[in-house]
Amino acid sequence: MAGHQNRTVAVSAPGKVLLAGGYLVLDRQHTGLVLGLSARINIVGSGIETSEGVQLNEIVVESPQFLEAQWRYGYHLAPHGGGIKVTQLQVGDKISANSFVETTLSYVLSYIDHMTTKSAAHGKISSVRLVILADNDYYSPSARADPRPGRFAKFSVPLSGANKTGLGSSAALVTALTAALLGYYLSRESFDMATADGKRTLHNLAQAAHCAAQGKVGSGFDVAAAVYGSCTYRRFSPEILQGLPAPGSPGFGERLAAVVNGPTPAWDVEVRTDGLRVPKGLALRMCDVDCGSQTVGMVKKVLSWRSEDPQRSKELWDHLQRKNDSLAATLRDGKLDALPTAILAVRELVRDMSKSSKVPIEPESQTELLDAVSAVEGVYGGVVPGAGGFDALALLMRDDEETKRRVESRLAEWSREKGSVVRLLEVVGEMEGVREEQLDIYSGWL
Repeated sequence: MAGHQNRTVAVSAPGKVLLAGGYLVLDRQHTGLVLGLSARINIVGSGIETSEGVQLNEIVVESPQFLEAQWRYGYHLAPHGGGIKVTQLQVGDKISANSFVETTLSYVLSYIDHMTTKSAAHGKISSVRLVILADNDYYSPSARADPRPGRFAKFSVPLSGANKTGLGSSAALVTALTAALLGYYLSRESFDMATADGKRTLHNLAQAAHCAAQGKVGSGFDVAAAVYGSCTYRRFSPEILQGLPAPGSPGFGERLAAVVNGPTPAWDVEVRTDGLRVPKGLALRMCDVDCGSQTVGMVKKVLSWRSEDPQRSKELWDHLQRKNDSLAATLRDGKLDALPTAILAVRELVRDMSKSSKVPIEPESQTELLDAVSAVEGVYGGVVPGAGGFDALALLMRDDEETKRRVESRLAEWSREKGSVVRLLEVVGEMEGVREEQLDIYSGWL
């Protein structure tokens, strides 16, 4: 692995929007319709220059768009097959933890070390500098230091002070970071993210790291979209990842590798990209309402309602699944005239679930906004995606400048009327998942 110190790896992974299947996607009996987005999290990995004869065991992670956004980690080979143990080092007078970065480092480096057990590289992870750059639409613009930014804005706040727009930044971060580390430390023969085997390894390892960082085994649709792009998704059985020991524990490296490299039947996830597309002439656009939701409490309440009223909730979910499938088929077949009816049918059942569970999945303010924008010429309709609440809205509209201008005008009018800030994001729907990037797009940031 020492031979990789001088090469630079650049990777990006997309955000996502769960257009249909919020809450249902938690259950293997159901699927979700996930669309990838043009907004990407980028990771650039490169060696750290040291004086001759100086050996550095340090990983430096930087997010130069934000204030005080540098994290340094020491690492060592844990005894008894415990993998690579990562420990955050203090920078300045305080430590600011980043659980997604730290957990991903522990998981991916442990996997890499186990896969190189029989080579001279075993236990010899070289130092690396990792730069994180997020496309602007992941964050609301209120904290931007430059009102006229390029692709990557500079923010006048620490990372913790930026409002997210709900596009799936943590899953895109973990996926891009996992891909960058695998690409940096392993040969192209051992890992190639462009191949089916490479994507499978990346998906399984990123799912494991992301679930560990969250402290729970989620549905995984956001990681799947970050790896594969737009897809219909059926979750994996949670048992696959339950029971993994903590990084540094005896046998962690071997257990992790066994899970990641396990036979396909064990990973009973279904990710289908065939035939799924945004039809020509149609654009998926996102509308930011400048106050992202905390979805954890909402999910608990919906699942509680489901256990308290199993018959009614099952009927509603089965009905909603059929309407979601109908929406997916309408998109797949390019039947734009049928889109408004398909979207309204999904929204009606989501509001039923919202009312029954007493959870604001499509809050009244979002209903008003969706209805207002859907009435604009060229807009087929929209939804409160994913778990709902006050995250960015997803709109399906004609892919032309005239429609975009009409929507922007209506949103500006809405903002004045309501005294709130709503705006159309630049991000659009995109089919592609994780990919390698050319370094020239990061000019001035490295």
